[in-house]
Amino acid sequence: MKHDGGRLGEGGRPGAPAGRAWRGSRAHRFYSVLVFVVLASLDNVAIGLVPPLYSAIAPEWAVPERAIGYVTAVTFLISAIAAVGWAYVGDRRDRKPLLMLGTLIWAVGMGGSALAGSYLLFFVAQAVAAVGLGAVGSVGFSVVTDLISPRRRGLVMSFWGLSQGVGTLAGTLLGGILGATDWRRPFVVLAVAGVVATGAYLFTYDIRRGESQPELAGAFAHGAEYDYRISRADLPRILRRRTNIWLIMQGLTAQFAFGSLVWLPALFTNRAEQQGYSTATAIVVGSVFATLFQLGGVLSIVGGLIGDAAQRRTPSGRARVAAIGVLAAVPFYLVLFFVPLRVDVPDGAGAATVVGAVLSSVVTEPTVGLSLLAAVLALGLTSANAPNWFALIADVNPPEHRGTVYSMGNLVNGIGRAAGNGLVGVAFAALRAAFPPPLNFAVGLAAFQLFFIPTGIMYWRAARTSPGDIAAVHDLLDARAQRL
Repeated sequence: MKHDGGRLGEGGRPGAPAGRAWRGSRAHRFYSVLVFVVLASLDNVAIGLVPPLYSAIAPEWAVPERAIGYVTAVTFLISAIAAVGWAYVGDRRDRKPLLMLGTLIWAVGMGGSALAGSYLLFFVAQAVAAVGLGAVGSVGFSVVTDLISPRRRGLVMSFWGLSQGVGTLAGTLLGGILGATDWRRPFVVLAVAGVVATGAYLFTYDIRRGESQPELAGAFAHGAEYDYRISRADLPRILRRRTNIWLIMQGLTAQFAFGSLVWLPALFTNRAEQQGYSTATAIVVGSVFATLFQLGGVLSIVGGLIGDAAQRRTPSGRARVAAIGVLAAVPFYLVLFFVPLRVDVPDGAGAATVVGAVLSSVVTEPTVGLSLLAAVLALGLTSANAPNWFALIADVNPPEHRGTVYSMGNLVNGIGRAAGNGLVGVAFAALRAAFPPPLNFAVGLAAFQLFFIPTGIMYWRAARTSPGDIAAVHDLLDARAQRL
């Protein structure tokens, strides 16, 4: 079928019928990217929803809070394993139906979580949701890399990564505020959002695989189709690409650190309870602080722009930017966890009053302002990781491999995140004997941020291997364009 539009940023042909003018136009592509970015955000809303509610859910079924934490850890792992299957099928077949099916599955899981009458049923419902969530990131990533040109990958992938961070923040806030008095309510809201999102998929642009690659532009202009698809024989070839190894394995140690950060609401909630606030008020305080202190993630846009600029200067640029950002963030995390926080809010007041008091404390309490500055710098520096990781996967792999490589990296990320989330809970319990709460939370979280050091080293190794792998993909696509 002949193509009606160009790469991202080009419009439909003048004089074309309205339907064809819309299909593939600048507006249609922008809408499609927006839908995928929003869906990536909702994916992470679901991930961030449960941690603020540990202390609200656990008493209903007379289980310890760490038992609910284990649910979160296991669902991280299930989602990552499922993503490999979703991505492999997506690299072989039509991707839109897979994304719609995956979204419906996680929406059903969220609805089931709201209706669960026991710990076991809640666990099962969250597992179902995790299976669907695996499709959104892995298959969606493959589609987005085909919608954008290599020169813009860092910038657009920064929005992709930012949407995930914003989603986690929104989940934390949604769970802490809507769930403070009824923990089931936020799950209902998210289930409805999932159904609406499925409808939004219907109108996205069916991008052709490889369409954003400049090497293939001439072939597409002459009506050719890029018909290469992944097969099982390609898997050893993927793992022989050395940059892929570093990009996949860095996630293990990075996510040990990132996975532990889902306990930020618990740290701040315990600090509020230590000051004498009731559990309901402390949950709101902890959720707002955790949300506020993760706003530095918005600087991923800067990380993506710097990565694009560095990559234009040298093919090792993206990896170097990620390495420097991850290593430089560690000291600022340590400041964040140990600076004492104090907030003056009326106990038992409404959520809006508590939120207002927490926000005002940023300017009235010096330690809160210092903590916010440390958090912005820490999150801002580590946020250079995500957009450059996404862009590097696209840079060093041909179009039919990208979803699968992303999902392999996401699987290792999931293992690291699940381990970080689960083991840090064990560490908190072990540290309690020497450090009373909330100091045990601070010490445990600080220790887990040291895993960023090996992460930075692996990015530095990727900076040495990526130029050769990028050149090899360029030559491969050039040769295929000639055959097409």
